[in-house]
Amino acid sequence: MSLIKYTEDHEWVKTEADGSVTVGITVHAQDALGDVVFVDLPAVGASFAAKDVAGVVESVKAAADVYMPVSGEIIEVNEALRDDPALANTDPLGAGWFFKVKLSDAAQLDGLMDPAAYDELVKNS
Repeated sequence: MSLIKYTEDHEWVKTEADGSVTVGITVHAQDALGDVVFVDLPAVGASFAAKDVAGVVESVKAAADVYMPVSGEIIEVNEALRDDPALANTDPLGAGWFFKVKLSDAAQLDGLMDPAAYDELVKNS
């Protein structure tokens, strides 16, 4: 079963069957950014600590860092997103994913927000 968690920086994290996680930006984040025109994705094989900047998303309005929600190694990036950054707007929770991570500490997932907590954060922001 895929479990989706969220960060206070508006990234979503979905656990995959193989134990890796897929990371993207939330609907709220893409709404705030507007039309996404460019994404800078991390290199496959690069390792990051939680909260490190792992990429950048640029829109017609602003640029924003994409933070690593958990520590781990990048095992795949979404090349389709690089070719068509608008996927971050049209399907942020699906085809607009950013990268996949092999976790170095699965317990870090426990520190992320569940959908109800994230909805509360967005409602109060």
